Amino acid sequence: MHKILILFLGSFMLLSCKGKLKETDEVRDSSVKIATLNYEELKPLLHKNDDKTYVVNFWATWCMPCVKELPAFEKLNAAYKDKNVEVVLVSLDFPKQKESNLIPFVKKKSLQSKVLHFDDANEQFWIPDIAENWSGSIPATLIYNEKKRKFYEKSFSYEELQYELQTFLN
Repeated sequence: MHKILILFLGSFMLLSCKGKLKETDEVRDSSVKIATLNYEELKPLLHKNDDKTYVVNFWATWCMPCVKELPAFEKLNAAYKDKNVEVVLVSLDFPKQKESNLIPFVKKKSLQSKVLHFDDANEQFWIPDIAENWSGSIPATLIYNEKKRKFYEKSFSYEELQYELQTFLN
């Protein structure tokens, strides 16, 4: 009897998951394109040496503090896009969740900042290469220009983010 119950529950869960996959397939939107990069491809974006200031936020759709602070980055992008500032949102969503979670999220929230999907399993290399003091926790943000570079492992309000950006622009 116990084996039959386990078999029944296992079959039910499998069928339930299969149904959920079909639901997520329906929310896919081919009009939202997000490039997936490994660290070799992402690294040049983290080390540009031009006249712009870059605000690079590492986040994920499953990270509630990340989602909570996204409006601050969007507001910063809108306020400073004509002032030689580029906001880049680097999603650390799992590869299998890009189509089912990330793309629908970006569309639903109408994100205007540049969004990239990062997929590189060698975190023992790229985490300390991005910032020696980074534990790997998100949200995390790198702000840099040709004169200054600073890494933050914290959440931001718009006011805090704007204040930090101003220290790069002055």
